[in-house]
Amino acid sequence: MRPIDLAREHDLSAQAIRNYGDAGILPATERAETGYRRYTPLHAQALRAFLALRKGHGHQRAMEIMRAVNRGDTDAAYRLVDAAHVALVAERDTRTEAAAALDSLATTAPAPIRGPDLTVGELGRRLSIHPATLRAWEDEGILHPARERATGYRRYGPGCVRDAEIARQLRRGGYGLRQVAQFIGSLHEAGGAEALRDFLDSWQRRLTRRSRDLLAGAAQLDAYLTLLTRP
Repeated sequence: MRPIDLAREHDLSAQAIRNYGDAGILPATERAETGYRRYTPLHAQALRAFLALRKGHGHQRAMEIMRAVNRGDTDAAYRLVDAAHVALVAERDTRTEAAAALDSLATTAPAPIRGPDLTVGELGRRLSIHPATLRAWEDEGILHPARERATGYRRYGPGCVRDAEIARQLRRGGYGLRQVAQFIGSLHEAGGAEALRDFLDSWQRRLTRRSRDLLAGAAQLDAYLTLLTRP
């Protein structure tokens, strides 16, 4: 087959096929007497595998997987594939924890504070927790109080008080400090509880799509490996 024959199946250019070959994504090719590269069904399957892997792993990681296979280091290729699945499981767990934390919150919003910002002692009394706990939450990145310029004392504004209310509720529900910090960070990034729900739904859809893409890439890679091992 010619480069254009491989390219047509995927709406690529012949130059793209040559570039993939030069990058080690495709196996080595033989040359015809005229000097043109000669491609076989093995190269066609290698191209399918790379393009499918790219959807789930990204271009760079997919290229590394194909290069490992083509140099005969299948163990390195398997490790790269396995690492992607491990990372996806960790991301899925993080999303599940954030969703569970959101569901565990009370439906009523914390009462807004009135008057000046609270000191660490005032906030501790409001929440019935020790000031040292608030300082520990700050160390974990859960709270970010302002500081008085002259004295360095902590000052907790309305947003910080809300975060402390949520943190107390989550801690009472059995969540660890790391999980609480992740949830508060996600809440800030999304822009509020309702926005966070939409974000979590979208995140779940992305995780599902990536899982399917990883499976599709693995199927095409398996087909390529099967061709490589045939006598």
